[in-house]
Amino acid sequence: MHRLFEQHIQTLRARLDRILAETGFDALLLGAGNAPRRFLDDTQYPFRAHPPFVQWLPHLTAHPGSWLLLHPGQVPLLYLHCPGGFWHQTPAAPGGDWTALFEIECFADADSLKSLFQGLGRTALIAATLPAFARDDWAHNPVALMTRLDFERAIKTDWELECLRRANRCAARGHIAAEQLFQAGASEYRIHQGYLAATAHNERDLPYDNIIGLNQHAAVLHYQFQDRQAPAEARTLLIDAGAVDHGYAADITRTHVANRESPFAGLVAALDRAQKSLLQSVKAGVDFVELHRQMHAALAQLLRDSGLVQASVEAQLAQGITSTFFPHGLGHLLGLQVHDVGGWQQDASGSLREPPAEHPFLRLTRCLEPGFVVTIEPGLYFIPSLLDRLRQSPGSEAVDWKRVEQLMPYGGIRIEDDVAITADGYENLTRDAFAAAGREGF
Repeated sequence: MHRLFEQHIQTLRARLDRILAETGFDALLLGAGNAPRRFLDDTQYPFRAHPPFVQWLPHLTAHPGSWLLLHPGQVPLLYLHCPGGFWHQTPAAPGGDWTALFEIECFADADSLKSLFQGLGRTALIAATLPAFARDDWAHNPVALMTRLDFERAIKTDWELECLRRANRCAARGHIAAEQLFQAGASEYRIHQGYLAATAHNERDLPYDNIIGLNQHAAVLHYQFQDRQAPAEARTLLIDAGAVDHGYAADITRTHVANRESPFAGLVAALDRAQKSLLQSVKAGVDFVELHRQMHAALAQLLRDSGLVQASVEAQLAQGITSTFFPHGLGHLLGLQVHDVGGWQQDASGSLREPPAEHPFLRLTRCLEPGFVVTIEPGLYFIPSLLDRLRQSPGSEAVDWKRVEQLMPYGGIRIEDDVAITADGYENLTRDAFAAAGREGF
């Protein structure tokens, strides 16, 4: 891994030197960030380092108040915040092979940085807020520089790709444990705890809050609770849960059915086949918006084949019927953030391409390139509010509402894989991870 990380830093340095020259800056200062204090309390929210800082320093994700100074052609200089005191663990100077790629200086008092940063020249600073030591002539979060960094962050280095593979392997262990607990009749809370144990994560480690929905809760796209009482009959589990490796996130969703002979199990299998079929179109040069539309056409065929909707594919798309059952986007960029930056950007200057009006929640509108990592996550849900709207529309006559009512207690389906775009196709990080764990086709 060290050789890959060394190459990663070399790539970042070359990329930054070019971007600084393009934007007219002499230096870039990246902040790790700070943990904000809770309102009317003397405790802080859990700390999560700023992603631009983590991209350079993924081994230091728990050091608030630290700064990285970057000059063209010079070794990156880390100012590591090492405060004294006895209430919390005091950071020590880091060790490891990666430290040879940086100069490292510890400081206890942020006021001491004011004199250290004099004479930097035209400096850009990326952080949530301006620190007290900032000079008046520094540019805080300059748009021209940040849009270039965001745009190029979509192209992953080999080291970043390896972190994403490892995150997927970790998350796969959690998903396997969760499915076993579901089949044993566990509650949402117990499934969540089993997931944490299998991944060796706690809530602070997770890239996002686990979505663990049983039965009708599987129809809530970002279901945010975990019932401690198991339902009398567990029909469905939808689990959207990830893991992190050196700051890089896995984002995986699977849907499980207790009765594999039920009609709903047939829908799960059909959507899984449709997702795998769509993956054959995933390659460099493909417009992600068109992939999203292709998935809607595939879903329309699935709804017709299952007897849920008695209308042609063309009619369903024209009337927006598929958007009732699949209201979110097909996927998004993945990396340092689960919904990674730059998904609508079309060039380094920040030109945006917003999603089509009929698909407003699509987070990615770029053409795929080698080095991208994206999620492919079609869904099929029985969401009461959207179904009520469909009942009032002209498309209502094509729907078999009796079958819809029979399937609503199951909630919904989402199947999500993390996919790396290669020069000649794609690498499915998620299904490879399940296969390595002995769960081929999971």
